[in-house]
Amino acid sequence: MRKVLLLGLVILTGITFVGRLFYLQLYQGQPNNLEDDNAIRKIYQYPKRGYIYDRNGKLLVANQPTYDVVVIPREVEALDTLLFCSLLNIDKTQFLKSYNRAKRYSPRLPSVFLSHLSKEDYAFLSEKLRKFKGFYVQKRAVRDYQTEIGANVLGYIAEVNPDNLSEDGYYKLGDLIGKQGVEKSYENVLRGEKGVKYIQKDIYNRDIGSYKNGQFDTLPIPGKNITLTIDATLQEYGEKLMQNKMGGIVAIDPSSGELLSIVSAPSYNPALLVGRERSKNYTKLYTDSIYRPLFDKALIRMHAAGSPFKTLVALAALQENAISTKETIYCTESYVYGKNKRTMGCHCGRGYRNLYSAISKSCNSYFATAFRKTIDKHENATIGMNIWSNHIKSFGLGNFLGNDLSVGKKGNIPDGAYYDAWYPDFRWGATTILSNAIGQGEILVTPIQLANMTAAIANRGFYYTPHIIKAIENESIDEKFTIKKETTIDPAHFDPIIEGMHGVYTNGTAGFLKVPGIQICGKTGTAENFTKIDGIKTQLTDHSIFVAFAPKDDPKIAIAVLVENGYYGARWAGRIASLMIEKYLKGEVSLKYMEQLVLNKSLEEEYLKPYSGKPFKINQ
Repeated sequence: MRKVLLLGLVILTGITFVGRLFYLQLYQGQPNNLEDDNAIRKIYQYPKRGYIYDRNGKLLVANQPTYDVVVIPREVEALDTLLFCSLLNIDKTQFLKSYNRAKRYSPRLPSVFLSHLSKEDYAFLSEKLRKFKGFYVQKRAVRDYQTEIGANVLGYIAEVNPDNLSEDGYYKLGDLIGKQGVEKSYENVLRGEKGVKYIQKDIYNRDIGSYKNGQFDTLPIPGKNITLTIDATLQEYGEKLMQNKMGGIVAIDPSSGELLSIVSAPSYNPALLVGRERSKNYTKLYTDSIYRPLFDKALIRMHAAGSPFKTLVALAALQENAISTKETIYCTESYVYGKNKRTMGCHCGRGYRNLYSAISKSCNSYFATAFRKTIDKHENATIGMNIWSNHIKSFGLGNFLGNDLSVGKKGNIPDGAYYDAWYPDFRWGATTILSNAIGQGEILVTPIQLANMTAAIANRGFYYTPHIIKAIENESIDEKFTIKKETTIDPAHFDPIIEGMHGVYTNGTAGFLKVPGIQICGKTGTAENFTKIDGIKTQLTDHSIFVAFAPKDDPKIAIAVLVENGYYGARWAGRIASLMIEKYLKGEVSLKYMEQLVLNKSLEEEYLKPYSGKPFKINQ
């Protein structure tokens, strides 16, 4: 028995040794295992990040070289900390913070100790770096902005965070990743693939040359260049018009869904988020709680839709045969409704209103009537509201648009279930929620949703998913951007709406905004604006909203403009929309007086009313 046990032990030991030798021979030399080999140092070679161009081929974002100090904590020997900190222009606290962070990440893997050294700093440091074992310098590229516009569109790159590291094994501590805008949306396209060199070390941890003559080394693969749908000239003009104002502008080509301009105001120079000062500048932008320059107001600023929403109320009513184009109502400058005789004011003036004049004069009474008829024609309000809500949502409201932008909000379009939950013990009806008829109440939209809605009207019932990508080097863009999305409204119902929107410019609420030689269809809007001051709900100056498209019969641009605290719709948003349309279609602006009026107008006092003290300047 003892002999058998001893024999079995010898055989088991032999099998273990043979298995280990087999593993070392067949697997240890493979590149995947080189990552865990302590006798080999890895030097990553970062690829050139893809360039970004506008729709006309103008270069917006390129690259510039930078240098990072990299540390492998287990290789660090005793060093003159004071000298090292003075060379890098940092203090001991920052030294310890960076070193400990690298050590926590991995004692034996390289990680970035200090990023974005200039050429001058690198040249000075490289002469003395041999004194500091475990520290190396690696070269890579960071962004070089060829423009001062479009910060919200382009986004920025920054160091990966723990979530990025856990979600994607491609990244290592200190790597850069797109954090906002197209840099984030198209990160996988722009970043390329890192290369790596394997360096053999001896028993004294000294480099002795390339591992196996570079057999497993790889070269970096550059990122792919991309072309955006954005028109840089139009974008720059929009940002100029929005100086000293808050809000957003979105312009779309209705024939394709291509986004021509996405302005968020106030903005900032994208170059602020590059280099050694990036962290300080980012903190300054992030902590500005009044103007919030990092908050993309064109994509995620939710607000009441205001009067532009009346166009959809009319379309839903026409589709449900609740109204006809021949019907008229008499407006007394107020609309009285409900058991308690509540009143909805109207500013269109007394007189008879049909669909055309109701749109061009923005008659609240007409659309309150249209909304009530649409809901009340069904056996109960829940069913009527569900049908109405589905019509509205078919224009892209109340949900994410499915675009290729890095941020977005759903907004809100209520349905029957929404109000059933809100009024569980109350038999609600159309008069309960009548403010929806004029784009107030529970209706919430974003500027990009308003622009998309306008594009669908311009197209007489369909739209393409808004998108910012026009072309990717050697790739096709997502085919979903080329597929029509149909609304639930019959095409025949759009002509009277479009005529009414044209009337807004010819004899309606935006009659003073005419642009010579261009037939524009538009709709003014004013949205109530509330905030809390010391815990008290306070009404501030209304938001100015305007939507438009042009030319009327061959639309090439649809636009939505929101100017926060901008008074009535035509006052500032309407002026900006008209100027943007002329700039895009003609390449120049003839309305010089209007242009100067907008450029010289500052609304800063409006934004400071709820606050005390001097805030961060918005024109950075």
